[in-house]
Amino acid sequence: MAKWGQGDPRWIVEERADATNVNNWHWTERDATSWSKRKLKEVLEGLVGEGEAGRCEIGDLKHVEGEASCNSRKGKLIFFYEWNLRLSWKGTVKESGEKHKGSVEIPNLSEENEVDDTEINVSKKKGEGDVLKDLMRTEGTTKVREALRDYLKALKTEFTLGMILPTKAPVGQEVATERKPSGSSMQDSVTPQSLDMVGVKIPTVRIHMREVFNSPADELYSIFTKKELVQKFSKCPAVIEAEKGGKLQMFEGCVSGEYTELVPSQRIVLKWRCRSWPDEHYATVALNFQDLVAQSELELECKGVPVSHEESTRQCWKKQYFEEIHILLQQSKDNME
Repeated sequence: MAKWGQGDPRWIVEERADATNVNNWHWTERDATSWSKRKLKEVLEGLVGEGEAGRCEIGDLKHVEGEASCNSRKGKLIFFYEWNLRLSWKGTVKESGEKHKGSVEIPNLSEENEVDDTEINVSKKKGEGDVLKDLMRTEGTTKVREALRDYLKALKTEFTLGMILPTKAPVGQEVATERKPSGSSMQDSVTPQSLDMVGVKIPTVRIHMREVFNSPADELYSIFTKKELVQKFSKCPAVIEAEKGGKLQMFEGCVSGEYTELVPSQRIVLKWRCRSWPDEHYATVALNFQDLVAQSELELECKGVPVSHEESTRQCWKKQYFEEIHILLQQSKDNME
């Protein structure tokens, strides 16, 4: 047996980054099926194809069958996916104003075929309107292939963040890159001094965001602490134990954590993590609520986010939290009217 410090570095466990997979040598697997179903729905629904004949739009993802996974071995990522998809489409003939419907079927989207070689079948309900069917076969199919490429790009980048983990680095090593405020409408920013080394000795960053909602602060606070409201905006079953030490789990387990501080209508503090982060690594999320005139402002500070997950974490809060809460509030308002 080799002495400490003299063995094959792939098997040395001293100060390893994730405490489980030394230097990314061992085989690890992550199921991407649920994530893929959401992503495919996101990139495909609402696509528009236009031409001289008229306008067509992809509707619902009616059928999605298959699975996807990502595997890591010796620092390399290996992808497996196989999908059978069916989408609805509707269109309007430019000259006559006639409306027609149909479907798009993708019987075998898999790693065995390039997107350009993937079979895409367009059909239309009986009757006239073949000009729209032709439009879907040309412009529509082009849009669908672009969306499938977007899905695969996200699968190989967004979903896999954290699978190739940092290897051993000198203690106190600093991140060389600087972050500047993005200046977006949501006033989110990351500052150079927010970079630090925490948790499992990986470089982290602090994310700061502000968003204004058309609701009083107490109502907005409830959306983050009442299970039925969380499930409404997240569109998934959730575990919400809104008390100090209570558990949190959302988005089919993609997000989990624990409530550490609750001040009704004013402040929530969480231990919070994404499933794709290194094992046992948590960020600290502080949500501060402030009443405005007929509105409320939410200030988010997320400290301890792995640098490699900075953008995906910001998009998680923007797309899966803030935008969905806006929709929920608008629906509630419409129902009252």
